[in-house]
Amino acid sequence: MTTFEALGLKTELLQAVTELGFVNPTPIQEQAIPVLLSGTMDFVGLAQTGTGKTAAFGLPLLHLINPADRFPQALIVCPTRELCLQITNDLLTFKKHLKGVHSEAVYGGASITMQIRNLRQGVQIVVATPGRLIDLIERKAIDLQKVKYVVLDEADEMLNMGFRDDIDFVLKNTINRESIWLFSATMPPEVRAISKNFMTSPKEITVGKKNSGNANIDHQYYISAAHHRYETLKRLIDFNPGMYGIIFTRTKADAQEISERLSKSGYDIEALHGDLTQQQRDKVMGRFRSKALQLLIATDVAARGIDVDGITHVINFELPDDMEVYTHRSGRTARAGKSGICISICHVKETFKIRSLERMINATFHKVDIPSGKDVCRKQFFHFMDKLIKTDISHGDYETYLPDLMEKFQDVTKEEILQRVAALEFDHFLKYYQNAEDLNLKLDTRNRLQNTDRDRGAAPQRGERNFNRADNGYTRLFVNLGTKDGFYKASLLQFILDESNLKKEVLGKIDLREMNTWIEVDKANASRMIKAIDGKRYNNRTVRMNEADGGFKRPSDEGRKRNYAPRERR
Repeated sequence: MTTFEALGLKTELLQAVTELGFVNPTPIQEQAIPVLLSGTMDFVGLAQTGTGKTAAFGLPLLHLINPADRFPQALIVCPTRELCLQITNDLLTFKKHLKGVHSEAVYGGASITMQIRNLRQGVQIVVATPGRLIDLIERKAIDLQKVKYVVLDEADEMLNMGFRDDIDFVLKNTINRESIWLFSATMPPEVRAISKNFMTSPKEITVGKKNSGNANIDHQYYISAAHHRYETLKRLIDFNPGMYGIIFTRTKADAQEISERLSKSGYDIEALHGDLTQQQRDKVMGRFRSKALQLLIATDVAARGIDVDGITHVINFELPDDMEVYTHRSGRTARAGKSGICISICHVKETFKIRSLERMINATFHKVDIPSGKDVCRKQFFHFMDKLIKTDISHGDYETYLPDLMEKFQDVTKEEILQRVAALEFDHFLKYYQNAEDLNLKLDTRNRLQNTDRDRGAAPQRGERNFNRADNGYTRLFVNLGTKDGFYKASLLQFILDESNLKKEVLGKIDLREMNTWIEVDKANASRMIKAIDGKRYNNRTVRMNEADGGFKRPSDEGRKRNYAPRERR
């Protein structure tokens, strides 16, 4: 088995790696480091999150840097401030025995004046988010002319977030570079285009299959009706005592609402979304990392770059519209060789997405029944009893209290004590779940959605969708926003729902185009959505929304030109 010593790294770096407890490199480190140490070869590394990519490029960079030159020699570009800080902290650990090597993190949400001052003091490695980096370039506060090595980390994430133009701009401003190192979890066409346009015969290394998922993740999905989605989520949390996980939602409104509802029910949970200040985000993440929070609920945008050890579960409150986003969500668990579970709560009509995901990540998804109320109580009960038996009583002078305890319980049998402990701990669970309904869905012979309420003749619940498209219960709306505005399906959905204050259940099909988008909205809410969004300003232009004439037709070239205005640089 290969060791770090065999890779050819400097003694100072090997000392730091040894102190971290690392002996054998991960597959991506083993294959990438010898290639990158040359410093002159363009490189594409495809590997899932949690496989040690930061060390795979960080150690070679530190090996190649010349401490005597106090100007940027290496540039690392990543999608989010959290990942930016994580990479910077990892570099600090790796270079603890290297003298004269300095790095600086530059990202939005922090003082740009302080960042400029630190850059002027002389740094060799700059770790940056695209937006803040371009601000510094335009202010002439950073000189990239002598940068030799450019690293694009989580390249697919940056492109999903609409940073394609920004990446092009950065690469065009590092004209004297010797190599580009691109790391990505997936290889969509947009990432391939960067490789084709800016790289020369890159060495490509894939750990696992392209676009594949982590083999240590158990992918599970549960079928739930729309109006039972929250109750299903709550039941799954209760059925997994000891869960330490992240819940993903499409919109920040959902993240906030679910967080508030679960908090009121006594769960240790907080939301992470775009409305939080950097100080608030840091506070939430600090509590989550210290495990003061059991659960974190977040949107995809807010959660990008989060790297927390020991996450046992990832829960998709809804499947993402962009299937490649699933890979990044699930990659938050099963890191560094550990195992984890990724749970998805789905509608019946979304089972085709499950099949697509199975093909995309080359993994099997297991359909699991939603646990009954009795199942939840039983699981919680035995989890508590296991904790009780394993409780460490070696510390503390408990023996001094034994005589009083023995006297107090002398007339109470062992069975009664256990019953009283169970009643004290589980009374709220038993009351909540004693008459809990079966949340599992089933299909009748005509393949129509049913649940136990309907079996008993109850009327459909509010918010439950009719999955038969022939019902024609939707109005098709046109909006002059598309991929050219930096949107992908999940981000456009979030924008629309946030602006209109509507629930996602009112939406049907979304047909996202380059210049425009058509959206199905149930007829009762179409006018409300138009009123909320038509006339809004987005990136210095007016948003237009109206009822579409006809079906989902591709806009003409003339219509595209009429509706498009250039996207303002982020």
